[in-house]
Amino acid sequence: MLLLDEPFGALDALTRLRMQDLLLDIHAAEPTTVLLVTHDVEEALYLADRVLLLRSLSGGAGAEESSIARTITVPGIRPRDRANRSLADLRTDLLEGLGVDTHHRISTEENR
Repeated sequence: MLLLDEPFGALDALTRLRMQDLLLDIHAAEPTTVLLVTHDVEEALYLADRVLLLRSLSGGAGAEESSIARTITVPGIRPRDRANRSLADLRTDLLEGLGVDTHHRISTEENR
């Protein structure tokens, strides 16, 4: 089992994409279970077969607990097309599940 906690978080955008592809190449050559923790929704959808959306719960006394809010099965086989429409729809769905407004609306005050 390979455990990865934000392995590409500190990389620039292009290096990050290359490293994601390298991880897929390594996995194809040596198939094993991979658990990848990321805050990057696009990265999760590109690399994973399943995405677990976690919800933080207050555990009291400063402790944090989490529970699985949702499990999403990512369609298609790896490597996936980053521009795939179904992945874009899943991205929107996941971001909204995280409380991100994907259709940012400018208030009427800002339109004046």
